Amino acid sequence: MDMKVKPLPEQLRDLRVNGERLWDSLMELAKIGATPKGGVCRLTLTDLDKQGRDLVSRWATEAGLTVTIDKIGNGFLRRAGRNNSLPPIVTGSHIDTQPTGGKFDGNYGVLAGLEVVRTLNDHGIQTEAPIEVAWWTNEEGSRFVPVMMGSGVFAKAFTLEHAYAAKDVEGKSVKDELERIGYIGPEEPGEHPIGCYFETHIEQGPILEDNDKTIGVVTGVLGIRWYDCVVTGMEAHAGPTPMALRKDALQVATKLMQEVVACAHRHPPHGRGTVGMVQVFPNSRNVIPGRVKFSIDLRNASDAICDAMDADIRGVAAKLSAESGLPIEITPVSAYPAQPFHPDCINAVASAAEALGYSNMRAVSGAGHDAVYMARLAPAGMIFIPCKDGISHNEIEDAKPEHITAGCNVLLHAMLERAGVAGG
Repeated sequence: MDMKVKPLPEQLRDLRVNGERLWDSLMELAKIGATPKGGVCRLTLTDLDKQGRDLVSRWATEAGLTVTIDKIGNGFLRRAGRNNSLPPIVTGSHIDTQPTGGKFDGNYGVLAGLEVVRTLNDHGIQTEAPIEVAWWTNEEGSRFVPVMMGSGVFAKAFTLEHAYAAKDVEGKSVKDELERIGYIGPEEPGEHPIGCYFETHIEQGPILEDNDKTIGVVTGVLGIRWYDCVVTGMEAHAGPTPMALRKDALQVATKLMQEVVACAHRHPPHGRGTVGMVQVFPNSRNVIPGRVKFSIDLRNASDAICDAMDADIRGVAAKLSAESGLPIEITPVSAYPAQPFHPDCINAVASAAEALGYSNMRAVSGAGHDAVYMARLAPAGMIFIPCKDGISHNEIEDAKPEHITAGCNVLLHAMLERAGVAGG
């Protein structure tokens, strides 16, 4: 970061957000697309998404912010600083949800940013650098792919034209739906400057809750490797075929599936190994399986360790193939590099949590977030708070009001540290 950052003036160290106001805003936004089970279904670029964007835009305007929309529908809500030539200190997330989404995933990050601004307004605090709150289009990817679309276009991970051409199951395109709801803006994605970026989010996992910690100081996002694996045997009648003469693809496949989990255990502490999809052919009760196709999901905290896990599982597959005589094919499907966050932003979050007296721990994100793409462009960091039982992408997703408030207080102090206080 170019700008030098001074410690917060003593009179601001006791500054806190209005947690009740933040909670009320979250509950108000959650009414748009509310489901009978207490969750939210507000798919991207639907009429409900438009209502959510309109509401957040109105709140921003009421808080004195200027609203800018770019060509992929990302929104930037700006609070001017004393020196507006400095790149803004940005926070944000998304307000689209899963079909069976909760009230907090994404929404919390946007409204926490808005509450930071409201708090600064309440106390008449001017920052040196501008502060902005961003929402990113189609983070969830539940209606259109790719996921993290708005931030991905912004970061030039893929083109605007590629995003525009994406269609939902009804054949409706991103471009047509953006035009229909009135959220194609004039600004070219990526032309908006960012000095640094923070994202506040529920953990979407059980680690903070399990460790009884209030704040997760996120150091990075796990790298992801996805594969399709095919084991080929031979179909045969389950009755007449002796056990010693079988070429049972499923028995070999299940051994490799177990090794996917074992591979994660061999690469601690952040190793993850999952088989989530299995297809058995011919899938008949009295036929020995002749072909099994299954997914492999490997994750870890660095690309080097992901490479090691790749070599590990391929070595095991080769050994099982040699022992069984059955061909095993592992084909990469997609890969996302591990993304470490910037030490300055990590330290800003950690320092704020300590100064505010919140229990905290270093954490990694096993899920992707818009902060992944922002970290390619500017120093970035994330703040996690616990969610009940680690459950997310589910209508029962829940978080405690005191944790919601705590995460926003950390965001407030971390942003003030990076933005600086005019005259401070």
